[in-house]
Amino acid sequence: MKVKVQSSRIVKPLYDGGEAPPAAAEWMPLSVFDTVTYDENIAVIYAFKPPNPPTAALEVGLARAMAVYREWAGRLGVGPDGRRSVLLNDAGARFVEAAVDAPLAVAVPFRPSPEVKRLHPSIDGAAPAAEELLQVQVTRFSCGSMVLGVASHHSIADGQAAADFLVAWGLATRRLPVAPLPVRDRATRFVPRDPPLVEFPHRETEYTAPAPAPAKKDGDDDDEELGSAAHDKIKVHKVHFTKDFVSRLKARASSGLPPSRRGYTTFESLVAHLWRAVTAARGLVAGETTKIRISVNGRARMRPPAPRGYFGNLVLWAFPRCDAGDLVSRTVKHAAELIHRAVAGVDDAYLRSFVDFASSGAVESEGLVPTADTNQVVLCPNLEVDSWLGISFYDLDFGGGCPFYFMPSYLPMEGTLFLVPSFLGDGSIEAYVPLFENHLEAFKKICYNIA
Repeated sequence: MKVKVQSSRIVKPLYDGGEAPPAAAEWMPLSVFDTVTYDENIAVIYAFKPPNPPTAALEVGLARAMAVYREWAGRLGVGPDGRRSVLLNDAGARFVEAAVDAPLAVAVPFRPSPEVKRLHPSIDGAAPAAEELLQVQVTRFSCGSMVLGVASHHSIADGQAAADFLVAWGLATRRLPVAPLPVRDRATRFVPRDPPLVEFPHRETEYTAPAPAPAKKDGDDDDEELGSAAHDKIKVHKVHFTKDFVSRLKARASSGLPPSRRGYTTFESLVAHLWRAVTAARGLVAGETTKIRISVNGRARMRPPAPRGYFGNLVLWAFPRCDAGDLVSRTVKHAAELIHRAVAGVDDAYLRSFVDFASSGAVESEGLVPTADTNQVVLCPNLEVDSWLGISFYDLDFGGGCPFYFMPSYLPMEGTLFLVPSFLGDGSIEAYVPLFENHLEAFKKICYNIA
């Protein structure tokens, strides 16, 4: 696929309808949830069938949406109080126009492939402080179809908040009011209690001591080459789980539960199945511990709940763990229960305890760093699961209808799984599973076995 970039420019917020632009730039401190998450750009890809709006309309819509969601037009930095913050200076977002001289159906592999990275601005390498926090690429194809690639900085928004912004962009492009308006109070919402109450062990959960820098030795360059070679052996496989398969899996996981107990959810059942299948495919044996890092949306778990339109990050993680031999030898019900208990533990008490700890000064005084490490290429024997099943990615509409396809970018990070609603819209689910090639072949043979 040959993608020709035609232009790249900065788009700044457009204040219209009688709204005056802010008089001066201001610093908005990041919340404790923003600073503990992954410090990286995340890229997603949407595909739209024709007819599609002209590029000028998309650009004006983006400018209007950023007047409401000002963080995307700002820049990350350190505020006057020494805290990591967003400078709301309306510096703008990156807007790239590109074209492919071929029909979409012929040019784009709608499967995990390095080629899809050409459909969004680059997110490889460390992001400089002055870099745009939002970068978009509009690629048009000879058939009239359009692909939108969006790269956004995770410190600004989690998946739900990012999806809310994109829906707002669609509304603004159609000249409709952005509604509901985002709740943008990240600097003041998460106030520690007085006195604070740290009830849970947050060091080694959300935070850890930094690893000592290894001494430079002869052969280190060779080690880097070996690491690169290992990275090249990681492949991403997309598994399609039909609605019928998911229903049968849930029934199997929930069998034998007492009548008073609600059955395991789609998420709990499917992650339990994937955890067992990946562990078996990796050949892990009894005595080895395997755990999963599961993103948990805290909006509805806080008391009172955070507003649905809260813009920022409000995610922590659950960490179910098990002996590998025990996990594989026992049923999917056992794995689902481990996941259920761990996720249920990320409740209001846990979230409040985290806020108190993260605000206590211990992180700074002890030099702690987030365990959300963007440099981990290989997670084996562990997994990370990011579920986008309840996020409104398919609600984006620029005027020509909602996308017919949505997918994450190609991310060959061994053991980092994404769950996405299928483009079929029939309740089926796509799982993006990156593993070493030899493990992946074993996984393909067992991934549809319900045990």
